Amino acid sequence: MPTRQGWTVLAGAVAAFATGRLFGILELFVIGAGLTAAVIVAVATIRLHRPHLAITRWAHPSVLTVGDTGRVDLLIENRGKLRSPRVDLTEPVGASNTAHMGVAPLRRGDQVTAGYRVPALRRGVLLVGPTTLQRRDILGLAYDSRITTGVTELTVAPQTFEMPMPSLGQGVLGRHLLALSQRVGPGEFHSLRDYVVGDEQRSIHWKASARSEEIKVRQHEAQGVRRCIVVLDRDGDAYPSPVTDIDADVFERAVTAAGSLVISADRAGLTTRFVSGGGIDLRGPDVAAHALRVLATIDVGPPLSDVDRDPGEGLGLVIVVTSSPASDAWRRTGGISDPTLTRVGVFTAGAPATRLSIDASTIASFRRGWQRLAGNRGLVKELLVTGETS
Repeated sequence: MPTRQGWTVLAGAVAAFATGRLFGILELFVIGAGLTAAVIVAVATIRLHRPHLAITRWAHPSVLTVGDTGRVDLLIENRGKLRSPRVDLTEPVGASNTAHMGVAPLRRGDQVTAGYRVPALRRGVLLVGPTTLQRRDILGLAYDSRITTGVTELTVAPQTFEMPMPSLGQGVLGRHLLALSQRVGPGEFHSLRDYVVGDEQRSIHWKASARSEEIKVRQHEAQGVRRCIVVLDRDGDAYPSPVTDIDADVFERAVTAAGSLVISADRAGLTTRFVSGGGIDLRGPDVAAHALRVLATIDVGPPLSDVDRDPGEGLGLVIVVTSSPASDAWRRTGGISDPTLTRVGVFTAGAPATRLSIDASTIASFRRGWQRLAGNRGLVKELLVTGETS
């Protein structure tokens, strides 16, 4: 169809015909006919010589993290019998950005690639496309526009940090877990070693000592952290209205903290579980990937239901990410009855309630607080303790 410039030329042609008839000027009829013919030829050229281009889009990676930059690549192939004309491609990227690309004429069967970068500024689902193909004639009097490719969804996960998991004896939480492991039992038998002054007599392995010149004692392996439950409170009553500064947004910090802890626990080899309101309960070998997809679009919503006890083996953590110690989620998780589980609070709008809690009023304070709890080593390490413990 004609462009704005084409319609202007047609209006000029009509004016030339009218003036020529009014004053009887033959040259104006010729000018009007020429202008009309130019627009007709332009429209016919656009309609009769349409490009037959096949466009395939790849977006990688399919899941981005806030602060990352992804890439979208297009493969354009001329599947027509003739040489394709020059065309322009336009793709919306999110709600406020647009990518423009020009494609030179292609011979039959030729392929060309084009691409652009996509910054991930906010978590959520970023829509790329549809691809619009536009073609204009050489004079700009007519154009053709059509959609050639649909929409691709890019998932933008929240910003995450790799957090050290607690080691027995390291940091406030590590010392608590070490004491807890000594109370619940000595752990699995590891090996025998020579007796040293200070070992308890009940740790002596008498049969092995009888076959050896030295007295032998049992050495056991203390139970380290084996499992982790990350609970995200999304109750709307627990959070204030969002604000502009993301570092001051209480719920956004909660999402960042929860995502960081789920990924870190999974990478450390812990049996990881992610729980939130609305029936969200993720576990299994792909829990980190599934949790990131959920956290990409999660918003305040239903309150947390009662969290079932996880029937796992070894010591475990229940990390509750909520706004303050006064929240309903913190109260509900206090009812988890299991001597092997330790509850840790991450409060994004209030001061810690216990020594096993963190003030996460800023991202920096969250990272410092977790480092204080987990210690400096940052490994899930099982310590060797000698003998039987009381």
